[in-house]
Amino acid sequence: MNIEIQNLTFSYPTGVQALRGLSLTINSGGQVAIVGQNGAGKTTLVKHFNGLLQPTSGSVKIGDWDTREHSVAKMARRVGYVFQNPDEQLFSKNVGVEVAFGPKNLGMSAQQAEGQVKDALAMTELSDKTETNPYDLSATWRKMVALASVIAMDTDIVIFDEPTTGQDAANIARIANVIKVLRERGKTVITITHDIDFCAENFERVIAMSQGRILLDGNANDVLGQEDILATTYVDPPQLTRLGKRLGLQKTVRNEEEFLAGLNK
Repeated sequence: MNIEIQNLTFSYPTGVQALRGLSLTINSGGQVAIVGQNGAGKTTLVKHFNGLLQPTSGSVKIGDWDTREHSVAKMARRVGYVFQNPDEQLFSKNVGVEVAFGPKNLGMSAQQAEGQVKDALAMTELSDKTETNPYDLSATWRKMVALASVIAMDTDIVIFDEPTTGQDAANIARIANVIKVLRERGKTVITITHDIDFCAENFERVIAMSQGRILLDGNANDVLGQEDILATTYVDPPQLTRLGKRLGLQKTVRNEEEFLAGLNK
């Protein structure tokens, strides 16, 4: 299902205007990374997708649902949200119960819920940790539990808020694989990230925000190649993109495969 945003503005009770007239469409199955400095409005924007925040003016539609007309609980059937800090999500006595909570809360049959839980645990490499208390796990594995608890709900849209923060290389690779599988299944995947290399390697569309507005929106290569504009958001292009430009490669590159192909031309 598509995400349709029309002239969205949002101000916090303090009077701070966080979003300033955004219009945006994310098509079903899209893979989108949202980048920008702290305070750019990234998290404020995506919290409108599941109804955690409501527009001051304008509208947000998830499929044929206007978020103002549905509760957060109902929006959870369409939009899964993995918070930056997994400890804000985890509350159950063991991993298995934690991951099963969402499917059961959505009213799935016992058989369907069991299948979703098994699949999510396998995807996140947690199948051998079902009896473990999440807080007996390292922070990296608690992150995977948070991912699994959202994946098990089988929502059409999955949002990752800063998925790689505080993660080691092995867990970043696991997270990238989860995104790959979700993409293959036709899910819409949206991430907020400061990890520009992770963004470049895993997402085809990049939106750069600053001061509640969209500065750039398009193909990842096109956006990440606009170094001067990105600099205004305090975002540097990926290392390989910068190196490719310094070497005079004809096309903007964003990963090893593109870089090597550019060198061989």
